[in-house]
Amino acid sequence: MLPSEYKVRDLVIRPATVLAPMAGVTDTLFRRVIRGLGGCGLLMTEFTSSEGITRSAKKTLRYLYFEEDEHPITAQLFGANPDVMAEAARIAEDLGYDAADINLGCPAKKVVKCGGSGLLRELPLLEKILKTVRAAIRIPLTIKLRAGWDDKSIVALDVVRMAEQTGIEAAAIHPRTRMQGYAGKADWTIIAAVKQAVKIPIIGNGDIQCPEDAERMVRETGCDAVMIGRAAATNPWIFHQMEQYRTTGRYEVPTENDRRRLLSGYYQKILSTNLPDGVGKMKQFACWFTHGVGNGSELRKIVHSARTPQEIVENVERFFAGKGADGGKPTDEPSHRERSPEEVRT
Repeated sequence: MLPSEYKVRDLVIRPATVLAPMAGVTDTLFRRVIRGLGGCGLLMTEFTSSEGITRSAKKTLRYLYFEEDEHPITAQLFGANPDVMAEAARIAEDLGYDAADINLGCPAKKVVKCGGSGLLRELPLLEKILKTVRAAIRIPLTIKLRAGWDDKSIVALDVVRMAEQTGIEAAAIHPRTRMQGYAGKADWTIIAAVKQAVKIPIIGNGDIQCPEDAERMVRETGCDAVMIGRAAATNPWIFHQMEQYRTTGRYEVPTENDRRRLLSGYYQKILSTNLPDGVGKMKQFACWFTHGVGNGSELRKIVHSARTPQEIVENVERFFAGKGADGGKPTDEPSHRERSPEEVRT
């Protein structure tokens, strides 16, 4: 079954589940939605430019802002300059983060040019970055990486071994290459090989869509924890479902009324915080979240046609009001409510 906890030095992560960093998604509002639904042991920020943090106080406040109820929380940083990365990590430590994480996984071209998965092609520079950042902060330091640049350069094992030797205290592995992006299938055997070779905690990431997938990853790889990214954006309840599944062998699927309350509540928070990009955030969330709603394409259409945050909120309320008070189960999401561990394995 899924682990109940894991430790990074003296930091206890309970349960052993992590929200993956996602640019434009895992801001403080979304993280607090996940925390409020329960079941997520560790939150991570959006992956954040070390250059931006060290050069602009406004960016520091925007990307590294968090609330006290988000602990434990990790600041994820990317960059290719060891000294700048170290300074950004010191800023994160001073802000009260529980840990810092170095991004070695982002496949985006603009990130690869100055860090991210691009560092998997420059291991000497990566080693210098790890050593410099490790020496600069007292809080735990971790990494998140891909398998390698392409299928001819699978370096995850070499990188994690090097990281362990330089004092890195945990590693999350997404076993796709940079060139794969999100295509194809994540090769969980890479996670298993790394787990067998090192002593630090290994967090598995990739192709987890439901609690059964998470359990299977732990069983097949021996990983210490699981990290969820895109699936949490479409189904924010997934961490709560995983905890239910871990303790009872079953889990509940949210009704459309549950989805209405969460979507409306999230939008109301955006309204109350007066975000400059409030409309964009609302439309982005609708793209992910409404795939679990019956007639979700129509809901996405009315959200994207609106021009103001208030108009979006009114359109969403009108949409759900037209579906009835109790909603019901989503029409395009499979229900696993009554499945037991024995049924899943057969």
